[in-house]
Order: sequence, then structure tokens, then C-alpha cells
Amino acid sequence: MSFTKEITPMKEQSMQLQTQTVQKMSTREIADLLGKTHSNIKISAERMQATGVIRTLAVQEFEHNGNRYTEYLLEKRDSLILVAQNSPEYTARIVDRWQELEAQQAPKLPQTMAQALRLAAEQAEQIEHQQAALALAAPKVEFVERYVQPGTGSMGVREVCKVLGAKLNDFTDFLLKRGLMYCTTPQGPLTPRAEHMHNGRFEAKTGTAEHGDNSHAYVHYKFTAKGVNWIAGLWSQNQVKQALARGLA
Repeated sequence: MSFTKEITPMKEQSMQLQTQTVQKMSTREIADLLGKTHSNIKISAERMQATGVIRTLAVQEFEHNGNRYTEYLLEKRDSLILVAQNSPEYTARIVDRWQELEAQQAPKLPQTMAQALRLAAEQAEQIEHQQAALALAAPKVEFVERYVQPGTGSMGVREVCKVLGAKLNDFTDFLLKRGLMYCTTPQGPLTPRAEHMHNGRFEAKTGTAEHGDNSHAYVHYKFTAKGVNWIAGLWSQNQVKQALARGLA
């Protein structure tokens, strides 16, 4: 179970930002409850999201045996739908698990004046950090609203850096360290992991380069509109985490 602070854009006369605490369950935990492989549960969630059966999937990274992977976080409604689709006989088990975890997260009221004052101080500090995070995330939210629309075409790494306002070296380092892309040689091109190609986040552009009498085939990988939306969210989360870490240091 994951309890996260999500940054949610709202539109009225102008864009505003607000935070809300949302309880979510990861596809890894769902896979464990069902006795299924995590990859199959992820694929099932992606298909159901693509058809509109469940809502937008939040992406979260985790580390296992020194490697970094991604999982999805689902709200209670969507997690129940996913389980009912894959293993209806386990629906009661996941309902029981939700009730157990929600009971553990029930708020505890302060019993003394000292506890109440301490809680008020902690909440004030938390709000201050959230406001700093929102200020940092606002340009990324504007980026998603302005640039990431269906059918806008693909974008290279340099183009994504430009609209994100990110330095190329920092962004490339982020892609490599997170295991989202890799290079076969030190000077080789960035290549996306197979799972991201499979999920439609990248597309391959091929061609032939002429050098006098010689020529060679090449392939460049670019972010699709779906991939740009996805990487903008991950980059924004990374920037917010760094800002909060600096604020708490």
C-alpha cells in the first residue's frame, strides 16, 4: 500500500494547484495477493486504462536486486476492478486487505495540549514544504497542458529538454540512472528499454547516412506523445523529491 501526495492541476479562470492525500495500492502488492507475475498484472492494468475501464495509472519506481523497475499505483476502485478482471475469486481477499490497511492509517487525535501543539507545528512545516514543491512542479504541469496532446508527434531528447527547461546532461544522467534508457557504448545513442518500446512510449526512426562513397543505416529513438507525458511526470517527481530533500537537509 502506498500513501502519496499527488499534485493535481485544476482549471477555472486560471490554473491553480492543490494537493490531496490519496490511498493507493501498487500493482506489485496486487500481484502478490493474486499469486500472479507483476509483469502480467501491469499489462492488464495498461489495457484496462487504455479502454477507459480504470483511471490514469500513476507510475512509481522501485529497486530490486540492484536494478530499477516501475510499478503502477491504483486507487481503491481501480484496484478492485483490476482484481475482479484477473481473479474474481480473490476479490474478498483484496477487500479485506484494504480494510486492514485503512484501519492502520486512521488518524490519531492528540490527547494532550503538548501533542496538539506539536501536531500543529508539524502540519505547518509540511504545508511549507508542499508549497515549495508545488511552485517547482507548476512549470511541469504547464508543460503537460501545453505540449502533451494526442497526435502532436514524437520528440527527441534535446527537444524534451528544451520544453522541460532541463539541462541535457542532467536529463541524460536521469534517464540512465533510472534505467529508462541505456547506451551500448560510451558514445553510442540512447536506447530505451524494451518494456518502454512495448508500452508505446518511444518510436524508432530509421534512415541511411551518406559519407562520400560510404553509407550506413542508423536508428534514432524518440519519445511519442504518450512517452513525453510519461517522462514529464517522472522528471517532475524527481525535481520535487530533490527540492524537498534540500528543504529537509
